[in-house]
Amino acid sequence: MKGKTLFVSGGTRGIGRALVYAFAKKGCDVAFTYSTKADIANEIIADIESKYGIKSRAYALNILEPETYKDVYTEFDKDFERLDFFISNAIISGRAVVGGFGPFMRLKPKGLNNIYTATVDAFVVGAQEAAKRMEKTGGGSIISMSSTGNLVYTPNYAGHGTNKAAVEAMVRYAAAELGEKNIRVNAVSGGPIDTDALKAFPNYEEVKSEVIRRSPLSRMGEVEDLTGACLFLCGSESSWLTGQTIVVDGGTTFQ
Repeated sequence: MKGKTLFVSGGTRGIGRALVYAFAKKGCDVAFTYSTKADIANEIIADIESKYGIKSRAYALNILEPETYKDVYTEFDKDFERLDFFISNAIISGRAVVGGFGPFMRLKPKGLNNIYTATVDAFVVGAQEAAKRMEKTGGGSIISMSSTGNLVYTPNYAGHGTNKAAVEAMVRYAAAELGEKNIRVNAVSGGPIDTDALKAFPNYEEVKSEVIRRSPLSRMGEVEDLTGACLFLCGSESSWLTGQTIVVDGGTTFQ
């Protein structure tokens, strides 16, 4: 992947951070977004540039204002000459999901709409801007991170689960229309992964024990378990794979 560039949203922690390091280790230049913690973003940049000899930059982005992606890409163009891979990964948590995370009878339009904005709208705008740049260099690979919460009942996850189903449908539409530009679009759907975001759930311990019970591998998923699928989808080995969702769940959706 030397000479190529990845842009990933939400790259300072969890799955996004693991993706930044996985691609940098392969010699790929890496751009990523962060919400508020510029200091952490700068620490990551300094670390991967010194370790792997690649170029990295980070940009502030409020994922609840997807149109500002266009401003971020304007800054990206000043720093990088090409874009080969885009991974839509950033999520929201905390007050923004009040009314979207909880039992069905407590769901509220505002919380649900916020999750849709951060999941589907953000993927659409981010991928549109990425596709414009990929077309100039002959193609590329776009990925949306998803989750098996749209396949398996997960308590309090209705708002997120339905929006993951929606973004997977959007992935298929994007794949059908961008294929003529040699741009492949896929999703990677992870089972519950042991991240800070999951640990913030009030029923974290319950979720963790249930995942371990369901999985034939008898363990929780780690962030590194998802990076391999993303590297595969951005490599030549998957050149005829588009419009698909790869499920990485430790076998939990079958139990």
